[in-house]
Amino acid sequence: MAPRIVFVGGGSYQWTPKLLLDIADTPSLADAEIVIEDIDPGPIPDMVDLVRHIASVRKLGLTATGTTDQRAALEGADHVVVCISTGALDSMQHDIAIPERYGIRQSVGDTVGPGGILRGLRNIPVLLSIARDMEQQCPDAWLLNLTNPMTTLTRAVLAHTKVRAIGLCHEVTIAQYTLAMLLGCDMRSMQLSVAGVNHLPFITDLAIDGDDGLARVRTLLDDPDALARPLVIPGITGHEAVSGGGQFTIASLLESNQIKLEFFDRFGVWPAAGDRHLVEFFSGFLTEASGWGARWGVALTNMDDRRQWLAHYIREFEQLRDATEIPSQPSGEMVATVIDARLRDRRRDLPLNIANAGQVPDLPDDVVVESMVTVDASGARGRGATVLPPVLAAQARRIAAEQEAIVDAAVRGDRARVLDAMLLDPLASSIDYDAMVRMTDDMLAATSRWLPQFS
Repeated sequence: MAPRIVFVGGGSYQWTPKLLLDIADTPSLADAEIVIEDIDPGPIPDMVDLVRHIASVRKLGLTATGTTDQRAALEGADHVVVCISTGALDSMQHDIAIPERYGIRQSVGDTVGPGGILRGLRNIPVLLSIARDMEQQCPDAWLLNLTNPMTTLTRAVLAHTKVRAIGLCHEVTIAQYTLAMLLGCDMRSMQLSVAGVNHLPFITDLAIDGDDGLARVRTLLDDPDALARPLVIPGITGHEAVSGGGQFTIASLLESNQIKLEFFDRFGVWPAAGDRHLVEFFSGFLTEASGWGARWGVALTNMDDRRQWLAHYIREFEQLRDATEIPSQPSGEMVATVIDARLRDRRRDLPLNIANAGQVPDLPDDVVVESMVTVDASGARGRGATVLPPVLAAQARRIAAEQEAIVDAAVRGDRARVLDAMLLDPLASSIDYDAMVRMTDDMLAATSRWLPQFS
């Protein structure tokens, strides 16, 4: 029987097209029934047409329907892919602008920082409504969450419903890709140990065909001739060559990973998230003295940038919808891989976000952690135990406590717990206490239309 895969928030021009291409490239999913559900009816026909176009060009059995009825969409689902953004850019603009008035600049604003907290408060009730409908309409389905804040939302579903939820993020995969380019090896030859929370995971061990990969990185960094080596960086835009011949070099790649290098030098582990995410967990990098991260090669993402990205995703969609050949390059996302592992009972080890059952012993049980996870038909479970350096473990515990406060606040509409989260947050707590309280009030008021639990 063909699997029924439901996309909630399926009108996303950013996520849905690339995930559909991965599904088309996975033989076990070639006859899948795709359901596109979104509260906005506008993009639904586009995505349904895209499924049909992919199926026609590739000669696959993929089928698609679209609806704004969440409960109807979820009926009989095998897998539910969630890629929502409550309030979209209209709500997020307040997450960025209000903290900036109080002296806080955020490079992303979707995981931690005041913006990450408010985004969690908006998205958690929506995720829980999806999960509660799943309990009735498709109790055996897996919820695959791509929505940020990843760890917080996945934790809310696992803590307050019986739905099996997994958080999926591409950052560790990108880190593997970066390391493969640095070391000139096939990323498929890598065996990783990973521990942390989403957007703050660390590769603590890296084996490459039996060799110590992190030791190879240290050797590379100590070799000026190696750093000048030309290198091809496919798929990366906005990255200027710095070698005399106008070619990309190892050094130019490292220029956009300065935070990773600093942490690798200090702690001996490789951060497995982009620098623009990492700096938000450590307020000392986002300061006026550092040019708000510029000294570290980190740029702030403003709302105009996000609008331009959305326009770019729409243009990409339009090109794909009209293409006579469908690209087959993997997106780096793991939705199709997880579904395939479950359907075929084919064991796969992947970097995923699930409840802690000892795989990250530095963090409390049951909080959601990012680590290497084994997936097959029986479920998803941590692969072994991975320990963090003490300083990073302490910071991860602080973030986990902040995320617990966000979940409590979102479920109960508890302003005091919002302030608890702000106090625990590295960026929000970096300003004067009274100012932090006023900032919190301003953010709750500005986004109140998406926060009915606080009314």
